[in-house]
Amino acid sequence: MPRLERDVVIVGAGATGLTAAVQLQRAGHSVIVLEARDRVGGRLWTNEIGGQLYEIGGQWVSPDQTALLETLDELGLDTYARFRDGESVYVGPDGVAKRFTGDIFPASPHTRAEIERLIGLLDELVAETDAAAPWLHARASEFDHISFAGWLEQHSDDDEARKNVALFIADAMLTKPAHSFSLLQALLMAASAGSFRHLVDADFILDKRVIGGLQQVPLKLAEELSPDDLRLGQPVRGIRWSQAAFADDALAADALDAFGERSTVEVYTDDLTVVARRVIVAVPPNLYNRIEYTPNLPRIRQQLQQHQSLGLVIKVHASYDTPFWREDGLSGTAFSPYQVVHEAYDNSNYGETRGTLVGFVSDEKADAVLSMPATERRQSILHSLAAYYGPRALSPVVYYESDWAAEQWTQGAYAASFDLGGLTRYGALQLEPVGPLRFGSSDLAAEGYQHVDGAIRVGRRLAAETITSLETSASTAEGDTE
Repeated sequence: MPRLERDVVIVGAGATGLTAAVQLQRAGHSVIVLEARDRVGGRLWTNEIGGQLYEIGGQWVSPDQTALLETLDELGLDTYARFRDGESVYVGPDGVAKRFTGDIFPASPHTRAEIERLIGLLDELVAETDAAAPWLHARASEFDHISFAGWLEQHSDDDEARKNVALFIADAMLTKPAHSFSLLQALLMAASAGSFRHLVDADFILDKRVIGGLQQVPLKLAEELSPDDLRLGQPVRGIRWSQAAFADDALAADALDAFGERSTVEVYTDDLTVVARRVIVAVPPNLYNRIEYTPNLPRIRQQLQQHQSLGLVIKVHASYDTPFWREDGLSGTAFSPYQVVHEAYDNSNYGETRGTLVGFVSDEKADAVLSMPATERRQSILHSLAAYYGPRALSPVVYYESDWAAEQWTQGAYAASFDLGGLTRYGALQLEPVGPLRFGSSDLAAEGYQHVDGAIRVGRRLAAETITSLETSASTAEGDTE
């Protein structure tokens, strides 16, 4: 088995791993990225299905995502605005499609007032919440021990208002039922976007797309690495490291390794072993335990991973000969907590004459449709789209479902979140290294949480921390030899 040597091994060729790799390489450190898939990008994936280009994974760019915007500029990637001219559609509990403009769904005056009031209350709490450390909120423990659904029930007697406000976090973002995560987790989600109201505003949070697809970000970052430094189809099976060597970092009395340092880590796949000084595990938290660690990760880290999980969502793509909804004066934007497809948008590609709709089926609704035969599931989803756009939505020329839960190296979407009480119990711990190992992805971001913007921010942070660690270790080692 080949045995390579690098300063840093990075596990995962998503936006986080590749950002960290490029930053480390630019700082003069040797790196290798090991990726289980046969492609780069992780949860970013642009692919052709039935002759139609689809963004199977993440795709949107919002104005607050400054790290992503900087990266797009650096890589020379252009964006275009999501189509939004015309009226939006809301389907209420009566099953009737209603047209509207603005952010608040058409409902009774009482329901509309309740929605506005709940958004205001949440924005006040979000303003008090540090996205980088929500567990430091003065009422963090209280907020982390009540579900988001429970909090909404305490603050409003209007079921329609509660369902619609819950949709912005539960269905649309965490893709979990609102009773399964805490108010504090909901505040983190909103704080990561700047405010709860930003999540309500589709024209803000889903502002632009990248011409040619967002996967171009990791693809272009990967171009900065040599073929020897990016290995695809190489799932990491194990990481061996010396606990003693990192008890006091470079001060431990270990033999010098090939780098002239005191610390050595071995990362191995089925085909190769890499000896390094540091490791960055840049995959979703639910995949950490796919790697065998020698010695084991500390017991509290193992517990942490058992209280953090990804949600479930099916991203549905339906393309038509023309964007017929525009002829009807519709923007393509549609919402309903009562429909199988809880939200949908005009997702037509730049410069194309075809029209494409994208819709989402999440959490318990996804459970239900995934239990159906494929033909029946397609009919159920298309009938939900037809509730918004009319019978022409029933006959797409191309139809595709992105089911990330079925992806071996993802197993869910969009990102990991904690169960009740988990954020205050484990939140700070997830950011700490374990000996030579650091962990991170968009799931651990503050600003840009669960978005590629957050992935880039985490990649930059992990690279900076690793560079400092290597420099400190080298400086200490030099002092020991004087």
